[in-house]
Amino acid sequence: MKKIILSSLLFIVLLTFASCGDKEIIPLSKISVQGNSFVTADGTPIVFRGLDTSDPDKLEKDGRWDLRYFQEMKDWGATITRFPVHPRAWRERGKEAYLKLLDDGMKWATEVGIYVIIDWHSIGNLKEEKFFMPMYETTMAETEDFWKTMAVRYKDNTTAAFFELFNEPTTYNGTLGKCSWEDWKTINENLIKLIRENGATNVPLVAGFNWGYDLTPLKENPLEVEGIGYVSHPYPQKREKPWEPKWTDDWGFAAEKYPLILSEMGFCGPDDEGAHIPVISDESYGEAIKAYADERGISYTVWVFDPNWSPMLFNDWDYTPSRQGRFFKNALQSYHK
Repeated sequence: MKKIILSSLLFIVLLTFASCGDKEIIPLSKISVQGNSFVTADGTPIVFRGLDTSDPDKLEKDGRWDLRYFQEMKDWGATITRFPVHPRAWRERGKEAYLKLLDDGMKWATEVGIYVIIDWHSIGNLKEEKFFMPMYETTMAETEDFWKTMAVRYKDNTTAAFFELFNEPTTYNGTLGKCSWEDWKTINENLIKLIRENGATNVPLVAGFNWGYDLTPLKENPLEVEGIGYVSHPYPQKREKPWEPKWTDDWGFAAEKYPLILSEMGFCGPDDEGAHIPVISDESYGEAIKAYADERGISYTVWVFDPNWSPMLFNDWDYTPSRQGRFFKNALQSYHK
């Protein structure tokens, strides 16, 4: 009898400790494509608004890849975040060590209730393997292996809703070789086939040329595959004001047929830290791009939730908003009022 009582007490103590440990993490609803919308598992359309992280490798080295970072994004109003994985960081850290970073990020994102885009963060011409800077250098073989790895690892993880296949394709006015839209279309179709052959139904996202901005080839020659979305990066200096008619011509038209995410956007003033030409603007850009996206049900994520990379959304690790941070924090929080 004494042994039974002690065993019962031990069970109660263990149960108490278990209940005081990590809270139950509820999986997020599966995201898929229906017409020109992203939808949850019950078919409800969903428009995402969120924030781009800096490279998880960089954040871990800064000691900031943690639950608090994700809670801050949630508190700012984000419903989605985007992990930019630089090929050089992927190689230097090593596959298994980098996967641990991504696993942790998925866990924290799920815990706070925000979805994730995994982004292969290269810039250049994948066909000829010519890239804008050393950090973006990769190969077709490495890119295929990365997406096979992501497919196998996260095919059952509903938080990892999106696979952004290549950050910003560009030939940089011919200085990075040649790549036609037909070439780029075939590359992406093959990557999507590879992902699906490995059992993953996460939604692939495909970018157009001109540094991920231009989707005009979709008017005549879209990818011949279902269940995908497209992305654009409409930074201010891509077009002169008035922006809206040119946005419609260049990428906005696509939202009538396909789900669309502006997976990078943002601005900073000419005197702000880290200011550089493509993003120099003011709040008029924020107001214009937010209104344009909202009117058309276009999802977006803002670059970048880091105080060192630009255009930064906050100035220090107390998460003090920068100029664009003030604007977009208010914008994201406004959806939840």
